[in-house]
Amino acid sequence: MATILVVDDELGIRDLLSEILNDEGHTVELAENAAQARAVRAQLRPDLVLLDIWMPDTDGVTLLKEWASGGLLSMPVIMMSGHATIDTAVEATRIGAAAFLEKPITMAKLLKAVDQGLNKAPAKPSHALPTMLRPGGVLASELTVEHAMTGGALPEPVIDLGPQSLQSFNLDGPLREARDEFEKAYFEYHLAKESGSMTRVAEKTGLERTHLYRKLKQLGVDLARSKRNAL
Repeated sequence: MATILVVDDELGIRDLLSEILNDEGHTVELAENAAQARAVRAQLRPDLVLLDIWMPDTDGVTLLKEWASGGLLSMPVIMMSGHATIDTAVEATRIGAAAFLEKPITMAKLLKAVDQGLNKAPAKPSHALPTMLRPGGVLASELTVEHAMTGGALPEPVIDLGPQSLQSFNLDGPLREARDEFEKAYFEYHLAKESGSMTRVAEKTGLERTHLYRKLKQLGVDLARSKRNAL
Protein backbone atom coordinates (compact mmCIF):
# COMPACT_ATOMS: atom_id res chain seq x y z
CA MET A 1 0.00 0.00 0.00
CA ALA A 2 1.11 3.63 0.41
CA THR A 3 2.91 5.83 2.90
CA ILE A 4 0.62 8.73 3.80
CA LEU A 5 1.58 11.83 5.77
CA VAL A 6 -1.23 13.40 7.82
CA VAL A 7 -0.55 17.01 8.82
CA ASP A 8 -3.04 18.51 11.29
CA ASP A 9 -2.66 20.38 14.56
CA GLU A 10 -5.71 18.64 16.08
CA LEU A 11 -4.78 15.40 17.86
CA GLY A 12 -8.26 13.91 17.46
CA ILE A 13 -8.24 14.35 13.69
CA ARG A 14 -4.73 12.92 13.37
CA ASP A 15 -5.72 9.87 15.41
CA LEU A 16 -8.97 9.33 13.50
CA LEU A 17 -7.41 9.60 10.04
CA SER A 18 -4.48 7.43 11.12
CA GLU A 19 -6.80 4.70 12.40
CA ILE A 20 -8.89 4.60 9.21
CA LEU A 21 -5.89 4.65 6.87
CA ASN A 22 -4.02 2.03 8.92
CA ASP A 23 -7.07 -0.24 8.70
CA GLU A 24 -6.87 0.14 4.91
CA GLY A 25 -3.30 -1.16 4.98
CA HIS A 26 -1.47 2.15 4.54
CA THR A 27 1.57 3.27 6.52
CA VAL A 28 0.71 6.55 8.22
CA GLU A 29 3.10 9.24 9.43
CA LEU A 30 1.83 12.12 11.56
CA ALA A 31 2.82 15.78 11.88
CA GLU A 32 1.13 18.42 14.01
CA ASN A 33 2.67 21.46 12.28
CA ALA A 34 4.55 22.56 9.18
CA ALA A 35 7.98 22.11 10.77
CA GLN A 36 7.31 18.42 11.47
CA ALA A 37 5.76 18.02 8.01
CA ARG A 38 8.92 19.36 6.37
CA ALA A 39 11.06 16.90 8.32
CA VAL A 40 8.88 13.88 7.47
CA ARG A 41 8.67 14.94 3.82
CA ALA A 42 12.45 15.19 3.58
CA GLN A 43 13.10 11.88 5.33
CA LEU A 44 10.40 9.55 4.00
CA ARG A 45 9.07 11.09 0.78
CA PRO A 46 5.43 10.00 1.33
CA ASP A 47 3.21 8.83 -1.52
CA LEU A 48 0.43 11.25 -0.50
CA VAL A 49 -0.07 14.09 1.99
CA LEU A 50 -3.25 15.11 3.80
CA LEU A 51 -2.56 18.75 4.71
CA ASP A 52 -4.61 20.94 7.02
CA ILE A 53 -4.89 24.58 5.95
CA TRP A 54 -5.07 26.33 9.32
CA MET A 55 -2.06 25.53 11.51
CA PRO A 56 -0.36 27.59 14.24
CA ASP A 57 3.11 27.99 12.71
CA THR A 58 2.75 27.99 8.92
CA ASP A 59 -0.60 27.56 7.15
CA GLY A 60 -1.08 24.67 4.73
CA VAL A 61 -1.34 26.82 1.60
CA THR A 62 2.00 28.49 2.40
CA LEU A 63 3.61 25.09 2.96
CA LEU A 64 2.12 23.81 -0.31
CA LYS A 65 3.54 26.87 -2.12
CA GLU A 66 6.93 26.26 -0.48
CA TRP A 67 7.01 22.65 -1.69
CA ALA A 68 5.89 23.64 -5.18
CA SER A 69 8.47 26.42 -5.57
CA GLY A 70 11.23 24.14 -4.24
CA GLY A 71 10.43 21.30 -6.62
CA LEU A 72 9.24 19.12 -3.71
CA LEU A 73 5.63 18.68 -4.83
CA SER A 74 6.30 15.20 -6.19
CA MET A 75 3.34 13.65 -4.36
CA PRO A 76 -0.40 14.40 -4.42
CA VAL A 77 -1.46 16.79 -1.65
CA ILE A 78 -5.06 16.81 -0.42
CA MET A 79 -5.97 19.96 1.50
CA MET A 80 -8.26 19.81 4.55
CA SER A 81 -10.18 22.55 6.36
CA GLY A 82 -13.45 23.36 8.00
CA HIS A 83 -13.27 27.09 7.28
CA ALA A 84 -11.74 27.47 3.83
CA THR A 85 -13.12 29.93 1.27
CA ILE A 86 -13.50 29.64 -2.49
CA ASP A 87 -10.52 31.97 -2.90
CA THR A 88 -8.37 29.69 -0.75
CA ALA A 89 -9.46 26.67 -2.78
CA VAL A 90 -8.66 28.43 -6.06
CA GLU A 91 -5.22 29.45 -4.79
CA ALA A 92 -4.42 25.92 -3.62
CA THR A 93 -5.53 24.51 -6.98
CA ARG A 94 -3.26 26.91 -8.84
CA ILE A 95 -0.33 25.92 -6.67
CA GLY A 96 -0.89 22.23 -7.31
CA ALA A 97 -3.22 20.71 -4.69
CA ALA A 98 -4.87 17.52 -5.92
CA ALA A 99 -8.13 17.79 -3.97
CA PHE A 100 -9.86 19.30 -0.96
CA LEU A 101 -11.76 17.74 1.96
CA GLU A 102 -14.11 19.82 4.06
CA LYS A 103 -14.25 19.01 7.77
CA PRO A 104 -15.85 17.11 9.35
CA ILE A 105 -14.43 14.48 7.00
CA THR A 106 -16.52 11.36 6.44
CA MET A 107 -14.75 8.06 6.00
CA ALA A 108 -16.28 7.56 2.55
CA LYS A 109 -14.96 10.88 1.27
CA LEU A 110 -11.55 10.29 2.83
CA LEU A 111 -11.09 6.87 1.25
CA LYS A 112 -12.35 8.07 -2.13
CA ALA A 113 -10.01 11.09 -2.17
CA VAL A 114 -7.02 9.01 -1.08
CA ASP A 115 -7.74 6.34 -3.67
CA GLN A 116 -8.05 8.93 -6.44
CA GLY A 117 -4.94 10.75 -5.26
CA LEU A 118 -2.82 7.61 -5.24
CA ASN A 119 -3.99 6.57 -8.70
CA LYS A 120 -3.15 9.73 -10.59
CA ALA A 121 -0.06 11.85 -11.13
CA PRO A 122 0.53 14.79 -8.78
CA ALA A 123 -1.25 17.95 -9.89
CA LYS A 124 0.88 20.57 -11.60
CA PRO A 125 0.51 24.25 -10.72
CA SER A 126 -2.22 25.76 -12.85
CA HIS A 127 -2.23 29.32 -14.11
CA ALA A 128 -5.63 28.99 -15.77
CA LEU A 129 -8.68 30.43 -14.06
CA PRO A 130 -11.15 27.84 -12.80
CA THR A 131 -14.37 27.48 -14.76
CA MET A 132 -16.36 29.50 -12.25
CA LEU A 133 -14.18 32.57 -12.87
CA ARG A 134 -14.04 32.39 -16.66
CA PRO A 135 -16.40 34.42 -18.82
CA GLY A 136 -19.61 32.45 -19.22
CA GLY A 137 -18.44 29.97 -16.60
CA VAL A 138 -20.29 28.56 -13.63
CA LEU A 139 -21.25 31.07 -10.96
CA ALA A 140 -19.23 30.79 -7.75
CA SER A 141 -22.47 30.73 -5.76
CA GLU A 142 -23.32 27.38 -7.36
CA LEU A 143 -20.10 25.77 -6.13
CA THR A 144 -18.83 24.41 -2.87
CA VAL A 145 -15.19 24.76 -1.88
CA GLU A 146 -14.63 21.12 -2.83
CA HIS A 147 -15.98 21.73 -6.33
CA ALA A 148 -13.68 24.72 -6.70
CA MET A 149 -10.73 22.45 -5.98
CA THR A 150 -11.67 20.37 -9.02
CA GLY A 151 -11.43 23.38 -11.31
CA GLY A 152 -14.89 24.78 -10.74
CA ALA A 153 -16.77 21.95 -12.47
CA LEU A 154 -20.04 20.85 -10.96
CA PRO A 155 -20.27 17.09 -10.44
CA GLU A 156 -22.36 15.03 -12.79
CA PRO A 157 -25.65 14.00 -11.21
CA VAL A 158 -25.84 10.38 -10.16
CA ILE A 159 -29.21 8.73 -9.84
CA ASP A 160 -28.96 6.36 -6.93
CA LEU A 161 -31.88 5.90 -4.57
CA GLY A 162 -29.71 3.92 -2.18
CA PRO A 163 -30.93 1.21 0.20
CA GLN A 164 -34.61 1.34 1.07
CA SER A 165 -36.20 0.84 4.49
CA LEU A 166 -38.42 -2.01 3.25
CA GLN A 167 -36.54 -4.93 1.66
CA SER A 168 -37.09 -8.63 1.13
CA PHE A 169 -34.64 -11.34 2.18
CA ASN A 170 -34.08 -14.94 1.24
CA LEU A 171 -35.40 -16.94 4.18
CA ASP A 172 -34.73 -20.36 2.62
CA GLY A 173 -30.95 -20.28 3.15
CA PRO A 174 -28.82 -20.88 6.25
CA LEU A 175 -29.44 -18.60 9.23
CA ARG A 176 -25.93 -17.10 9.13
CA GLU A 177 -26.31 -16.05 5.48
CA ALA A 178 -29.73 -14.54 6.13
CA ARG A 179 -28.41 -12.67 9.18
CA ASP A 180 -25.42 -11.28 7.25
CA GLU A 181 -27.71 -10.23 4.41
CA PHE A 182 -29.98 -8.40 6.83
CA GLU A 183 -27.11 -6.72 8.70
CA LYS A 184 -25.53 -5.53 5.47
CA ALA A 185 -28.81 -4.01 4.29
CA TYR A 186 -29.37 -2.49 7.74
CA PHE A 187 -26.01 -0.73 7.82
CA GLU A 188 -26.21 0.35 4.16
CA TYR A 189 -29.59 1.92 4.88
CA HIS A 190 -28.31 3.91 7.86
CA LEU A 191 -25.10 4.94 6.07
CA ALA A 192 -27.14 6.30 3.17
CA LYS A 193 -29.56 8.01 5.54
CA GLU A 194 -26.73 9.66 7.49
CA SER A 195 -24.69 10.59 4.37
CA GLY A 196 -21.83 8.32 5.35
CA SER A 197 -21.25 9.83 8.80
CA MET A 198 -19.74 7.05 10.91
CA THR A 199 -20.35 9.03 14.09
CA ARG A 200 -24.09 9.37 13.47
CA VAL A 201 -24.45 5.74 12.31
CA ALA A 202 -22.61 4.57 15.43
CA GLU A 203 -25.05 6.56 17.58
CA LYS A 204 -28.05 5.21 15.65
CA THR A 205 -26.96 1.58 15.80
CA GLY A 206 -25.53 1.64 19.32
CA LEU A 207 -22.07 0.43 18.25
CA GLU A 208 -18.67 1.86 19.10
CA ARG A 209 -17.18 3.50 15.99
CA THR A 210 -14.15 1.21 15.66
CA HIS A 211 -16.32 -1.90 16.07
CA LEU A 212 -18.78 -0.48 13.53
CA TYR A 213 -16.01 0.10 10.97
CA ARG A 214 -14.73 -3.47 11.35
CA LYS A 215 -18.27 -4.82 11.10
CA LEU A 216 -18.84 -2.96 7.83
CA LYS A 217 -15.62 -4.33 6.35
CA GLN A 218 -16.57 -7.85 7.45
CA LEU A 219 -19.96 -7.56 5.74
CA GLY A 220 -18.45 -6.09 2.57
CA VAL A 221 -20.43 -2.85 2.79
CA ASP A 222 -19.61 -0.39 0.00
CA LEU A 223 -18.68 2.69 2.05
CA ALA A 224 -18.31 4.92 -1.00
CA ARG A 225 -21.89 4.34 -2.14
CA SER A 226 -23.38 6.08 0.89
CA LYS A 227 -21.91 9.41 -0.27
CA ARG A 228 -22.63 9.28 -4.00
CA ASN A 229 -25.81 11.33 -3.85
CA ALA A 230 -24.17 13.94 -1.58
CA LEU A 231 -21.17 14.32 -3.91
